[in-house]
Amino acid sequence: MQEDLIARRRRLMGPNVPTFYDRPLHIVGARGVWLQDASGRRYLDCYNNVPHVGHCHPRVVEAISRQAATLNTHTRYLHTGILDYIEALTAHLSHGLAQVIMVCTGSEANDIALRMAQAVTGNRGLVATDSTYHGNTTAVSQLSARRPPIGGYPEHVRLVPAPDALPGGLSGREQAHAFAANVARAIAQLEQAGFGLAGMMLDPIFANEGLPELPEDFLAPAIAVIRGAGGLVLCDEIQPGFGRVGTHWWGHERTGFAPDVVTLGKPMANGHPVAAVVTRADIMESFRGSFGYFNTFGGNPVSCAAAMATLRVIEEEGLLENAARVGGRMLEHLRALDHACLARVNGHGLFLSAEVIDTDGAPSGKLAHRIVEAMKARGVLIGRIGRHENILKFRPPMVIGPQEADMAMDA
Repeated sequence: MQEDLIARRRRLMGPNVPTFYDRPLHIVGARGVWLQDASGRRYLDCYNNVPHVGHCHPRVVEAISRQAATLNTHTRYLHTGILDYIEALTAHLSHGLAQVIMVCTGSEANDIALRMAQAVTGNRGLVATDSTYHGNTTAVSQLSARRPPIGGYPEHVRLVPAPDALPGGLSGREQAHAFAANVARAIAQLEQAGFGLAGMMLDPIFANEGLPELPEDFLAPAIAVIRGAGGLVLCDEIQPGFGRVGTHWWGHERTGFAPDVVTLGKPMANGHPVAAVVTRADIMESFRGSFGYFNTFGGNPVSCAAAMATLRVIEEEGLLENAARVGGRMLEHLRALDHACLARVNGHGLFLSAEVIDTDGAPSGKLAHRIVEAMKARGVLIGRIGRHENILKFRPPMVIGPQEADMAMDA
């Protein structure tokens, strides 16, 4: 049965379509923090941040069904759902971030953010870290380190060493200034090449880089450099946003800086394809004056209903508090584990990481892969991240409880 499905995928979808695990799972149902495969076996989901408030949350399902039975169209007609949602969303944001473009994917959102930076500055130069990921469009894939673009990285893009690649033995303050120095060097190169600086895109908790443990003001020197060069700070909240860090609604709040543009995606509608770009009115005016942008499906009534229901569940079911409480419990258990091949452990709310090394102290993606497979065999689904794919990633739905968290850590 599974072999038939794999062969059918290859025939209909082409080669090299990614799946998780050596032997892919055939998932047929889900509820809360549990996934069920075709054989009836259940798996604890400690990987997926897309079902942010739990798989098939009844309030989200009902909102989608009700709106789909009433109206679904695009934003060239007036409808109140998008306006109500933007008001509810931006009530949780500050720094003048009050205007929104609704889209369907994080890749689209990040693509627009890059164009906003170009519209405001008149420059093309972009900076990102050298082990990040921001999406799949042509523009944002040029910032991503997973696979270099065909023909190499374009001249208007500079990638700087991610924090986990900085020289060892530095204090937090020294690391911050070393990172800022690399950003300054990249900007100087862009200016010398005639591109200038449009902006820098970053994840405020460096999730894809491996969730390094950094001081809260780590980014302050780098942001001062970006602003000093006239660039915009483009903040990708697609992973840390909507309360995942536990202490705050947004990663940039936890890190302590004011972004110019914030992008949102995956978790904001609990699996329905919804994403957004949030910015100040002056930046939106520059963008709208420079680009004719319209998205057929972005901000449609069904998507807005799904997003609004998800937002209300986060607010009314205390999911930030749950992320702080249960995430803290998981982190405590992780830090209590003692093994020669388990190095740095870190966590922000319900986003945790554990670095895997070999007996010589070198990053071991091979061993991390074995652990992920072994966890699957024990009924717990996790992933891995980082430059060497040697960092275990725990990122469960926000409704995970203490009992399920203990199960994951015991495994």
